[in-house]
Amino acid sequence: MKISGTTRVAAVVGAPVAHSLSPTIHNAWISAAGLDAVYVALEPRVLAGLVNGLRGGVLRGLNVTAPFKEAALTLADVASARARAACAANLLIFEEDGQVSADNTDGRGLLAAFAEQTPGFDPTAGPVAILGGGGAARGAAAAFVEAGAPAVLILARSADKARRLAADFAPLASGHGLDDAGALSDVMAVINATPAAPHAALEAAPPSVVAMDMVYRPLLTPFLAGARARGLQTVDGLAMLIGQARPSFEALFGVAPPAIDIRAVALEMLKGTA
Repeated sequence: MKISGTTRVAAVVGAPVAHSLSPTIHNAWISAAGLDAVYVALEPRVLAGLVNGLRGGVLRGLNVTAPFKEAALTLADVASARARAACAANLLIFEEDGQVSADNTDGRGLLAAFAEQTPGFDPTAGPVAILGGGGAARGAAAAFVEAGAPAVLILARSADKARRLAADFAPLASGHGLDDAGALSDVMAVINATPAAPHAALEAAPPSVVAMDMVYRPLLTPFLAGARARGLQTVDGLAMLIGQARPSFEALFGVAPPAIDIRAVALEMLKGTA
């Protein structure tokens, strides 16, 4: 890869960020497309200082990961409806006039992961459940509401926290405690948006339920391993990571990602860092 004065630069920011697969994914696409570009990882102490210093197009843009997604939205001058619904941004684009535009491609990545790994899954066909009450759960809820899910159930350790989050998506969403097993009795999918889902989370779900975990390290999480042991269809976090990266790449570099086996590239890197 040759770096010059005309090389377009983009980055992922987070803390920590050294584990991120985003540079591997984006640089593989950059190489396959023959672009004069590079994608790096940055770990700022304060996001605002970095973003304000980059206004005016020094970098084309940033992907944003934990713990900066909520702050990223507040630093933008304009934001997409998706970012506003999720109350977070995972993509900032630096315009030449100094403005910063925010978007959130996480929801598109989540739905793309379902489409890829469970062909025929229809988010409009029935209720879905989301485990967790934080930003990842909010993003998942926003995605399914936008996709037309008839009902979204949010289950968190604090039922009050789940109900407060669900209120932002009323009347389609409802909040419950993680111990409310009856809430899962007729859901089509259960999405884990917590660091570690409770082992009993799927016991009350129907045998046709799809289990999805947003984590991709490890690729086969205990939640997904338990789902597979029950014979359930599963969706992994790597598919979501790649799914959100595709529209990010196009926004950052102005072309669609080339048709290479990017999952194989990411899996090779995961294997090397496991």
